[in-house]
Amino acid sequence: MPTTRRDQLALLLPALAAVAASRAQGADLPSLKSVTYRFEDLPAKANGKNVSHAIFDGLLHSGFRIEAHETELGPGQEPHPPHRHPHEEMMMICDGELDFTVNGKTTRLGPGGLGFAGSNDEHGVKNPSSTTRSRYFVVAFGPAT
Repeated sequence: MPTTRRDQLALLLPALAAVAASRAQGADLPSLKSVTYRFEDLPAKANGKNVSHAIFDGLLHSGFRIEAHETELGPGQEPHPPHRHPHEEMMMICDGELDFTVNGKTTRLGPGGLGFAGSNDEHGVKNPSSTTRSRYFVVAFGPAT
């Protein structure tokens, strides 16, 4: 059965609305260009015994959002309770250890380890040490919520 222009429009409108909504969410974000960031130049934000450093938050040439930051957790600390969100996150461990939990399963990661939390998976991290700080980088992919 041939499709009519009305059928085609009915299929096209939701797709256009989704593209417009995703662009509106990132409308205030810069397009990312090639750049370097020296750690000592990154702004520090303290939260109790934890410190975070925002690195960048912007759009790739395709309009896809990417955000990166570094976090240092004090002994026994977590940045926040386990949570979930639509965007994906990748966490790369630099120093110390990190208990990385996704959907109730915890894995202890050391330097060079990597954890990935998929869209809407409940996830959280905690420094399991009672004496040593842990440091890790987060790269988030997709729109923030």
